[in-house]
Amino acid sequence: MKKLVILGGGYGGLTVAQELLDGDLPADTVMILVDRMPYQGLKTEYYALAAGTVSDKDIRVSFPVDPRLILKYGEVSSVDPENKLVRFDNDEPLSYDWLVIALGCVDKYHNIPGAEEYSHSIQSLSSTRKTYQCANDIAPYGQVSIVGGGLSGVEMAAELRESRPDLNIRIIDRGASVLSPFPDKLQRFVREWMTEHDIEMRTHVSLARLESGLLYNQQEIIHTDMTIWTAGIQPSPIVQQLDLPKDNQGRLTINEYHQLPDYTNVYVVGDCASLPFSPSGQAAEAQGKQVAEVLQALWKNETPRLGKIKLKGVLGSLGKKSGFGLMGKRTVMTGKMPRALKSGVLWMSKFHLG
Repeated sequence: MKKLVILGGGYGGLTVAQELLDGDLPADTVMILVDRMPYQGLKTEYYALAAGTVSDKDIRVSFPVDPRLILKYGEVSSVDPENKLVRFDNDEPLSYDWLVIALGCVDKYHNIPGAEEYSHSIQSLSSTRKTYQCANDIAPYGQVSIVGGGLSGVEMAAELRESRPDLNIRIIDRGASVLSPFPDKLQRFVREWMTEHDIEMRTHVSLARLESGLLYNQQEIIHTDMTIWTAGIQPSPIVQQLDLPKDNQGRLTINEYHQLPDYTNVYVVGDCASLPFSPSGQAAEAQGKQVAEVLQALWKNETPRLGKIKLKGVLGSLGKKSGFGLMGKRTVMTGKMPRALKSGVLWMSKFHLG
């Protein structure tokens, strides 16, 4: 039997598997999905788990049950494209004929001393559980500092305000505003919401180092009871180890078929792939669908024909009753409607509906 190995059961990897199970998988080919856990964690909702407004089980999606799909659990230690092997920490190497690297991302600490040691993460289910424990153990009227005013930081702050009205919450960012890449109208709406809900916004802060309970804005000392890090991501350490062409974000360079140019039996999707747009669950799913199309075409000895990936937009929440959205590049939505739309997208994801 030939083996298609998929590393990572997140948005991209699971989409590849689901599309192939729904389509054509050659009789002589077995598909092996490798993940740490026996379910997908809906990463776009980890902020809510960290805040304590949803349960762990609410943001899990079961993997497909199908005799054509083998589920393998373990911690990948390295990928050897020359010898077509995946190596594990505590298991025998796994050979493959085709490989999909969909291992996601980890926090990027920008070489700031103490950042990793003295902050909490929402990048994995395991780290998010620990963040939840710490956030909800803080004494009344304690101070939580969220480093990073992007989408994750804003959603984290808003959800924590809903969960713990007593806490002092601040967002710290080195830019001029939260959500600085977004249109002014959207930024202004979110800033006004934050002000109305007593969330402090500290801009133009350049952190020099972190210590226990202390953030150093160059010479200024900012006191905090807990720090949550949402100030950037980078590809999985497995990808960082690969000595292959990458972009300036450390993501692997791919060709028009999402393959490594030097190893065309290896596909890269999601946060590990160099793409012309920002990493997101939506982008990973769109890529996953195209990888499945490419594989099906090649198995039929046909030339793959792929369209351009078109993302529908961005949705963000401000607690459970308000939110914001950007459709295309200019259409801004604010209030209850984008929050309702995001709830609908989450429902669809839980039932493998895209």
